[in-house]
Amino acid sequence: MDRGQKRKLPVMCEDEGVRFPLDELNQDVLERVLSWLPTSTFFRNTSVCKKWKSVADSATFKLACLQIPARDPWFFMVDSQSHLNYHPIVFDSTEKTWKKLNSLPLLQKNKYLDSCSNFIPVAASGGLICFHREPGEFIACNPVTSSCRRLASLDSQWQKSKHLQAISMTSTSECFKLVSVSGEYPYSILSFRTYNSSTDQWEEDAVLNRKIDNPVETEIETEDDFSLYFLSKCGNVISTNLQRNPCKQYSSVIIHKNDEEILYFLSSSGTVVSCNLTHKFFFEYPRILPVFSEYAIDIIESEGEIYVVVLHEFLETATLRVWKWDEKNQLWVQIAAMPPAMSHEFYGKKVDINCTGTGNGHQMLVCLNSAENYSYALCNLVTNEWIELPQCYMNGESKELVCAFSFEPRIEASL
Repeated sequence: MDRGQKRKLPVMCEDEGVRFPLDELNQDVLERVLSWLPTSTFFRNTSVCKKWKSVADSATFKLACLQIPARDPWFFMVDSQSHLNYHPIVFDSTEKTWKKLNSLPLLQKNKYLDSCSNFIPVAASGGLICFHREPGEFIACNPVTSSCRRLASLDSQWQKSKHLQAISMTSTSECFKLVSVSGEYPYSILSFRTYNSSTDQWEEDAVLNRKIDNPVETEIETEDDFSLYFLSKCGNVISTNLQRNPCKQYSSVIIHKNDEEILYFLSSSGTVVSCNLTHKFFFEYPRILPVFSEYAIDIIESEGEIYVVVLHEFLETATLRVWKWDEKNQLWVQIAAMPPAMSHEFYGKKVDINCTGTGNGHQMLVCLNSAENYSYALCNLVTNEWIELPQCYMNGESKELVCAFSFEPRIEASL
């Protein structure tokens, strides 16, 4: 070759000593191979050549991606002001790194349209995240591809009169659904409405009646009937009503168990409410800690089970524990706990916790925030292994992130 002359070398693959150029692979085979790559790796490899770059837009490649049963989760992070007019930040659990995604078009301010700056994330499922804005407006997005869709609005008068309690999301490869639960809990019956993306419509109201003969709820006291205030050991006035981050105000989880669809959310006093959407009844679980206790609480779903995460102070230290309901013995049992060396630093700092689980794995991300500091931890609920995540820096600036929504980074997730 002459000096300075460039020659394109074929991309090679080695298998048991045999070398062959990947650009000679059949397109269908190539797409099947690339579909198994982690999402971050695939996007980096699209710069290899034009052929690989074109795969991302291929309909057959997206069909191949659908065959992948599960992908390691990404966590969509929300900052302390719930701002979305920046490039979204995610934590990639595969590479254990923070990433900045492309902006989401429908969630940016536009002088020709109404401002969308008040939309905040409220639910996630599969590869999609749902954003909500009062009164009754919703946008669904695929954070990986930046595609967005404005959904049919929930009637604003219905939402105001019914007192929205929870919003949850489920999805399949064909469609996704939203469930909105409302009612003046615990003073009246609850009701729910379901949105179906296939029809872009909200179904009619369905009533949820309280399960009177439930053996669990008969043990519950009636302190939820009004707000209570008490003095903490530091002399501060504490309300028994939860003060939640706006993004977690309507937080809930849905599981499918024994052919039943069940939604769980936290009441204003921190008890877990179970709504059986199939048989249309609801009841309340016994509280984990007494009503006159100061603590932070959240619920998550993982592998079709619900867990309750509680941070409270005990014996001059802070302790964070994960609980699961034991159906056989009808009580809460502890299944995981943050190591004391990690949780003790939150003692006396009035820390708020916001958690998210992964539907296809046993991981849980915990965001811990107070006026003094903030940190993030990843927990394996099976092995009780805890990893403290590094601080997030973007453009040399540390980001304070208050909560997260778990989703699968799926290129093929459509709206």
